[in-house]
Amino acid sequence: MAARQRGENYKGFVLLSILLGTWWEAWAGQILYSVTEETDEGSFVGHIAKDLGLEPQELAGRGVRIVSKGRRQLFSLNPRSGSLVTAGRIDREELCAQSARCLVSFNILVEDEMKLYPIEVEIFDVNDNAPRFLMEEINVKIMENTVPGMRFPLNEAGDPDVGTNSLQKYQLSPNRHFSLVVQNGDDGNKYPELVLEQVLDREEEMTHHLVLTAYDGGDPPLSGILNIQVTVVDVNDHTPVFSLPQYQVAVPENVPVGTRLLTVNAIDPDEGVNGEVTYSFRKITPKLLQIFHLNSLTGELSTLESLDYEESSFYEIEVQAQDGPGSLTKAKVLITILDVNDNAPEVTFMSISNSIPEDTPPGTVIALFYLQDRDSGKNGEVTCTLPENLPFKLEISIDNYYRLVTAENLDREKLSLYNITLKAIDGGTPPLSTETHISIHVADTNDNPPTFSHSSYSIYIPENNPRGASIFSVTAHDPDSDKNAQITYSLDEDATQETSVSSYISINSDTGVLYALQSFDYEQFRNLQLRVTAHDSGDPPLSSKVSLNLFVLDQNDNVPEILYPTLPTDWSTGVELAPRSAEPGYLVTKLVAVDKDSGQNAWLSYRLLKASDPGLFSVGLHTGEVRTARALLDRDTLRQSLVVAVQDHGQPPLSATVTFTVAVADSIPDVLSEFGSNGMLMDPSDSDLTLYLVVAVATVSCVFLVFVIVLLLLRLQRWHKSRLLQGTGGGLEDLPASHFVGMDGVRTFLQTYSHEISLTSDSRKSHIIFPQPNYVDTLISQESCEKNDSLLTSIDFHECQSEVPRNQVSSVLPLSLFP
Repeated sequence: MAARQRGENYKGFVLLSILLGTWWEAWAGQILYSVTEETDEGSFVGHIAKDLGLEPQELAGRGVRIVSKGRRQLFSLNPRSGSLVTAGRIDREELCAQSARCLVSFNILVEDEMKLYPIEVEIFDVNDNAPRFLMEEINVKIMENTVPGMRFPLNEAGDPDVGTNSLQKYQLSPNRHFSLVVQNGDDGNKYPELVLEQVLDREEEMTHHLVLTAYDGGDPPLSGILNIQVTVVDVNDHTPVFSLPQYQVAVPENVPVGTRLLTVNAIDPDEGVNGEVTYSFRKITPKLLQIFHLNSLTGELSTLESLDYEESSFYEIEVQAQDGPGSLTKAKVLITILDVNDNAPEVTFMSISNSIPEDTPPGTVIALFYLQDRDSGKNGEVTCTLPENLPFKLEISIDNYYRLVTAENLDREKLSLYNITLKAIDGGTPPLSTETHISIHVADTNDNPPTFSHSSYSIYIPENNPRGASIFSVTAHDPDSDKNAQITYSLDEDATQETSVSSYISINSDTGVLYALQSFDYEQFRNLQLRVTAHDSGDPPLSSKVSLNLFVLDQNDNVPEILYPTLPTDWSTGVELAPRSAEPGYLVTKLVAVDKDSGQNAWLSYRLLKASDPGLFSVGLHTGEVRTARALLDRDTLRQSLVVAVQDHGQPPLSATVTFTVAVADSIPDVLSEFGSNGMLMDPSDSDLTLYLVVAVATVSCVFLVFVIVLLLLRLQRWHKSRLLQGTGGGLEDLPASHFVGMDGVRTFLQTYSHEISLTSDSRKSHIIFPQPNYVDTLISQESCEKNDSLLTSIDFHECQSEVPRNQVSSVLPLSLFP
C-alpha cells in the first residue's frame, strides 16, 4: 500500500512537472532538470547560469561548455539568456527504450576554473508511438474437431512508450466463433490469446478473417491492428512440443559470424505432413532479425553479424514450432553475451591548455580528460599513469574524469616544451592500454633580467681616434624569449662627474656598440668611467648595469718642446759665450726640452746635427748639456754655429731642432768687435738702429765709468786723509782693513750693478734690461772665465735674415758690460 502510494505521488509529481515544463533540484553538488521528448530545437530546459551562480554574459568569457560522453549532443547553452536548451529532437525511446525513468547525464565545464558540475536531465515520455505488431497478418490453422475453449496464442503488439502511453488493451473484431483473452506475463507484458467459442465446420466455412486491435493509454489513444486468417483443417491429433520450455546460452562477444549458438527442438508424434515441424521467430524486433538467423527446418540459431557486449549484453527471443496442419507451440530463447576485453581504454580530452606561463603556481589545472573503456567489470576498470620526473601529476575528479595539474614551479629557461605521455591501462587479461601524447609549451614570463658576461669592462683607446668610430661593444644575454629577451642599451649619467658622459660617448640602443663622439687627447683626457644599462622589453621591464672604464692610450703626437734656449721673437739665433781658456768638458750651456706625451713617447735624446767645427763641441745624449770636446785654440773662429736635435722615442719618433751660436772669446769687446765687423754685412736699413743701440750702450758705459772713477777718487781721498791722520796720530796700523777698497771690491760692486743687454741683428728689436742686484755673476776677464758660474745677458746676432729658418730656436747670451 505504501509503495503504491509512493508510486501515485511520483506520477502526480511527474504530471505536475510536465504541466510546468521543467523542474530541477540539486543535491550533493548535482543539478537535475527535466524536459519532455519530441520538443522543438532550442526549447528551454533550465536556468544553468543562475544555478551555477553566474551571469549569462559570463558563460562565454569563462569558457562554460557542455562535455558529454555520448556521440550526440542533446543539449546546448544559450549564451544570451544563460539557459540550457535542447540541441535537437530528443527521442526517449531511442535513449532509454522502455526504462521506467530516463536520465541523461552530462557535465558542465567552467574552463577558467577547470571545474566540472554534474547535470542530469530526465526525459519525460509523450505518446508519440502507436502499438505495433511484428507482422501485419498471421495465419492460424485450427483443426475442425477442436474442442471449444481451446486457446491459440497470438502475436503481441509492442509499444516503446512507457507508463500510460504504453500498450494498455487488445480488442478483437466481433464474430461468433472466437473471443479474446489477454494474459499478463511476469515481465509485465500483455499476451493476447484467441479462444475458440464454437465448433468449426470446414465444409461450412474454410477460412475466418479476424482483426485484432491494440490500444495504448495516451490522449488521444493510438492503436495498431493485426489481421488474423483462421484456416480450418482436417484432424491433427498432436501439436509440436519443445524439448525445453526455455533455452539459454552464453557466448563470448567475439564469436565469429555464422557461429551456431544453439538448436531448438520440437517433437510432433504425428505422421506425415502432420508431423513435419517448422521453426520461426515469434517475438522479435527488426534489429534482431539482422543479428540472428533461425533455420526453419533444423531449429539452429546462428549469428548473422558480430555480437557486441557493449551494445547489448542480453537478448530474449521467442520462437515457435508449427506442424503441417498449423498446430504450433512457443518457447523462449535467452542469449547472454559475455564480455571480452576487446576494447582498449579511450582518453577523451574535455579541455587542455597547450601553453601555460612559466609562473603558473603548483596545482594549476592544465588538462581535463575522461577515461572510458566500453568493456565491463575488470575489463572496464581503467587506471592512468604519468611518466616520472615530470612537474605534473594526475588528480581524479568525478565520474572517471582526471585532471592534469602542475606539481611544482616551472622554468621555461630550463625546459620550454614537455611531451607528456598518458598511459591508460584496463584490468583485463591480457590488459589493453592506450597511450595519448600531449605537448605542453611553457610560455615565457619576464623573470630574468639581462646579464652581462662580466661585471665591469676596461676599454683602451688610442688617442686621436676618429670621431664617430666604434670603440667597444657590450652584449647582455637574456634567457627569456620574444619581447622579454629584446634588449635595449643606454648610458647612465653620473652626477659626480663634471662632464656629461653623453658628450664623449654614444651607444647604439639595439646593438650595444659604443661610439666616440670626440677625438680623445691623452694630454687633456685620460680616463672616463661610465655605466651601461641593459633593459629588456618585458612588462614590467627588467634591467642590469655594467661599469666601463675608458682609458685613453698615449700616441706619439707631440713634438718635443724646447724650453731653453728660448726662441726670440725675431727668429734670430741666440748666442752663448765660451772663453778661449775653457778646458775640455767645459759646460757651455744646457738644452732644456719637454714632451707632452708620456712613457717612451716622452723619453728625449739630444744629438748634434750640425756644427761649424764638428769636433769642438759635444751634446749629452740624455742631459742636453753642450760641452767643449777639446781645448779651444787660437785658430778656432770666434763664432761657432750649432744645430742640436731633440728626439723622442715614439713610433714613429718626432723631433725638434734648435740653432744657436757659441761665441769663443775672452771679453765682450772681442765679441763686439767680431760681431761688429760682421755687422757691416747687415742690411743697411738695420744699421741705424744698431748704431743708436751701440751709442746708447756706450753712453751708459761712460756714465758708469764716470761713476766708478768718482767712487775711486772718493776712496783715494778718504785713504789719503786716513794716511794723514795716521801720520799725525801715530800711523795707520789700527785702521780696519774694510776701509780699503781694492780691485776685488770694485769687481764685487760691478757685479752688483751689471746690466743685461740683448743685441740682435735687427737693431730695432734690441733692448737693454736693468736687472736686480746680484743677477749676473762676474766680469769678463781671464780670472772670471776660470770660474764656471757666469750668467750672461743675452746678445742675439743675425747675419742675414735668409740664413736662419723661422722654426729654429735661438738661445740667449748673457753678457756683463763694463768699460
